[in-house]
Amino acid sequence: MVGVSVEIADIDGLPEGVAEHFREQGIEELYPPQGEAVEAGISEGESVVASVPTASGKTLIAELAMLTSVARGGKALYIVPLRALASEKKAEFEEFEQYGVDVGVSTGNYDSDGDWLASKDIVVATSEKVDSLVRNGAQWVDDLTCVVADEVHLVDDSHRGPTLEVTLAKLRKLNDQLQTVALSATVGNADEIADWLDATLVDSTWRPIDLQKGVLYGQALHLDDGSKKQISRGNEKATAALVEDTLTDEGSSLVFVNSRRNAEAAAKRLADVTRDYLDPEERDRLREIAAEIRDASDTQTSDDLADAVAKGAAFHHAGLASDHRSLVEDAFRERLVKVISATPTLAAGVNTPSRRVIVRDWRRYDGDVGGMAPLDVLEVHQMFGRAGRPGLDPYGEAVLIANSHDELDELFDRYVWADPEPVRSKLAAEPALRTHILATVASGFADSEDELVSFLERTLYATQTDETGRLETVTDNVLEYLERNEFLEREADGGLRATGLGHRVSQLYVDPMSAAEIIHGLRAADDRPTALGLYHLVARTPDMYELYLRSGDREEYTELAYEREPEFLGSMPSEFDDNAFEDWLSALKTARLLEDWASELDEDDITERYGVGPGDIRGKVETAEWLLNAAERLAGELDLEFGAAIREARKRVEYGVRDELLDLAGVRNVGRKRARRLYEVGIESRADLREADKSVVLGALRGRRKTAESILENVGRKDPDLEGVEADGDATAEATTATGSDDGGQQSLGDFE
Repeated sequence: MVGVSVEIADIDGLPEGVAEHFREQGIEELYPPQGEAVEAGISEGESVVASVPTASGKTLIAELAMLTSVARGGKALYIVPLRALASEKKAEFEEFEQYGVDVGVSTGNYDSDGDWLASKDIVVATSEKVDSLVRNGAQWVDDLTCVVADEVHLVDDSHRGPTLEVTLAKLRKLNDQLQTVALSATVGNADEIADWLDATLVDSTWRPIDLQKGVLYGQALHLDDGSKKQISRGNEKATAALVEDTLTDEGSSLVFVNSRRNAEAAAKRLADVTRDYLDPEERDRLREIAAEIRDASDTQTSDDLADAVAKGAAFHHAGLASDHRSLVEDAFRERLVKVISATPTLAAGVNTPSRRVIVRDWRRYDGDVGGMAPLDVLEVHQMFGRAGRPGLDPYGEAVLIANSHDELDELFDRYVWADPEPVRSKLAAEPALRTHILATVASGFADSEDELVSFLERTLYATQTDETGRLETVTDNVLEYLERNEFLEREADGGLRATGLGHRVSQLYVDPMSAAEIIHGLRAADDRPTALGLYHLVARTPDMYELYLRSGDREEYTELAYEREPEFLGSMPSEFDDNAFEDWLSALKTARLLEDWASELDEDDITERYGVGPGDIRGKVETAEWLLNAAERLAGELDLEFGAAIREARKRVEYGVRDELLDLAGVRNVGRKRARRLYEVGIESRADLREADKSVVLGALRGRRKTAESILENVGRKDPDLEGVEADGDATAEATTATGSDDGGQQSLGDFE
């Protein structure tokens, strides 16, 4: 089928006007892999696995499947691995709303049924959200006719893979006529994925623009076609020389490194290269973006990023606030930022192609081996795939850096010439099965052990394993655990039934082990639990990534543990039980971060005290909110009298405030700093805010008229207009004393705006 030529006009069954829409975008003839997908029946309801390189038109394959399915009266679901990708894809698909196709996106609130999505023709969601919708009985899921799984090779990921795998198995069981379209990077066993999904395989290495791969050693860039290119080095390090070489040809670069610290350090150095390649207009625009970055968070990380961006460079990693990441990505796509140094997370994420990709670090720390280990071929090829922007670049170039002649040969053998590894299911691990077995029983997919094993045989794991009986053994261990914790009941004839508690745990979308830890802790409480006690309880569940103990931390947190021991929910392990005690202290460090946040400690102080980035704080806060919501619901299920205490601890961590500010901080656009300023001038509640002197409100909010009007409108004030009102000087002085002089934090994490 290679070389199939298909015109967009030849495709029947698209909604009226869509083919013309594609032609207006310059899509007349399909790329070869897209043509192969059409030949395989993608627009006629046939299931297809498309294993093709990045930038080879996978999204159009998905659009053809979904739009023709909708035109036939069906409903389509597009599953993405990341929330950021969900927003990006929704924006792309909304182009079709002018042709009568309704698009919805759903990524949050894991305990809702998403009924509002029933009216949408195309729904974009993460695999976790789809899984939770199935658990919560979303009726519209039964009406799906087409499901697209983006980045399906991520079934290989030990954290997120099992959820995608089980979700696809459930959707296909609900509707045996379901069209399944899986989009993947080039992997070593795409045929196995296609067999699992009963789909036709489109396996192609075709790219719209040429990708040259090579290794730099000394001043010579050795390319995979056998040619060499001279890279002028001078006194520059290899990465800087490659970036400068790209800039001289008006290209952009992505540099992949192995840690956040290295990403930040590289951006600082590379900014000294990029600043000389900016024109006056670019400098002005970058100064504006740098100011926005400083406004997004009042931390050192934010300042460091803004300094680099002002010179045309940036870094990108999971420790950044989401606003930071968006600003960097947008500036890079607009070609204002000339280079991004990033950790590998960017390679699997949003659309950020560049002329040249530089894989500076091909090893990273691996806790399982206790040292540096080489990256997988698939991961490096994902990075390579970011090279070359169709319509912007004449070619793409992916470069590794060697420090010796032997390493030059090794890198060619290990990455340039190598095929990616096969994708392997990670479902058989007990943590993954705990969650998915309970959900499978609770949501009615299996009501006996035989049915459960039969359902699990629909997974990729079952098609790949050679270990006879392993699935049954692990399943039996998990069932025993779930029964012991009163989530499931097993009957003598092999029947399975979720208890009321088990149903609630499944709907709340927490790991059953997290639920068991929370229940045990709440049952152990004698009095009303404190905020720290509750934060520590949720911090020691498997669903919370605890902070690591750094050198010197053990002594500090051991002392704190004994000082605050009466607040803990559950008994503290012995100091002599090394692993358990260390986990307890890691959870305490995480809980103390949450307590500091909820006590209004400045974001900058928190990042410095705990060695984290603004994005890490946001992640911990969101996870704590979710787990405390689960704790509140579980307390209600068990008739424990702690609902009010848990709710207050949850709200305090959500808003980042002490309890006296909870009422004010809940007003949209107020947030932690503005709530404190209003409180300090005597406005202590929503009712006060509705009645307060406008000049005092304006003074407390530093004279920011639009912000003040918006807040007054949001609190329900009848006359929010502040025209002609002057800020009260005393109020401004009081507010400044309360929270410091810098107002940059108002768009900060603390306000979650």
